[in-house]
Amino acid sequence: MLKSLRLLAPLALALTLSACAGGAQRLDAAGDVHTLLTAIRDGDQATFDRHVDRPALRRQIEARIAAEASRAGGSDEMRAIGALLGPAIAKAASEQLVQPQVFRGVAEYYGYDPAQPLPGRVAIAGSLRALEDGRVCATREKDGPCLLVFTETDGIWRLSGFEGDIDMLRR
Repeated sequence: MLKSLRLLAPLALALTLSACAGGAQRLDAAGDVHTLLTAIRDGDQATFDRHVDRPALRRQIEARIAAEASRAGGSDEMRAIGALLGPAIAKAASEQLVQPQVFRGVAEYYGYDPAQPLPGRVAIAGSLRALEDGRVCATREKDGPCLLVFTETDGIWRLSGFEGDIDMLRR
């Protein structure tokens, strides 16, 4: 029995260090997520813009439009039109949708009430999940799907992906 425990000790240590690394990453990201939530609550466009990766969101929107167009079927001409117009539509959509007032609705979906104080960094870290590729994502439920994805660039965790239902983005 003691020999078995000695063999399992390195595995337990590795799992603990892995969990700590993910925890540190989530806690680090939580500070910038809190800043983003504050900007959303206050309608602070400049701070919001510093914490959002618009090019990444635009690429994601373009990909979702292209996927939707190919799923819808249609003729080759319709798919070609979708491919041609997709980037322009995505750029216009990202400019209109990626605004503090739009993401206020997403924050409320997560349970943030503008009349209540924002949760602290530790509470936010608890709702983040470290991803294998170094990003973190926010989920509504512990084992739920990722809805918001954050990527660290130049020392700032920025919103780089939105996996939720596009209908959540309303003015």
